[in-house]
Amino acid sequence: MAANSKLNLQAVYTAPDAAKIFAHEIPSASSTDSFTAKQSHLTTLQSLVPKLQEEINVFLTERMEEDKKAQGAVSEMEAREEENYGEEVVEEDA
Repeated sequence: MAANSKLNLQAVYTAPDAAKIFAHEIPSASSTDSFTAKQSHLTTLQSLVPKLQEEINVFLTERMEEDKKAQGAVSEMEAREEENYGEEVVEEDA
């Protein structure tokens, strides 16, 4: 690997109606293979992974909201399920 080569941390989203590439440039470790250079490279990579994850989460949330709007009004049952998501719901017999 050359000292000036560039690397990318990349994720690709593809769907029938859309595609998006998420990428961050990572400075490559120097060709001297020093411990400090490798450690710096890994630290940079470690800091970029959460940023990439956040960008993907924001994008997917936006896509979900767009899909929800396209589907129209949410049914009452779906609204109740979403409201109670993650909670145990005990239905009472009347």
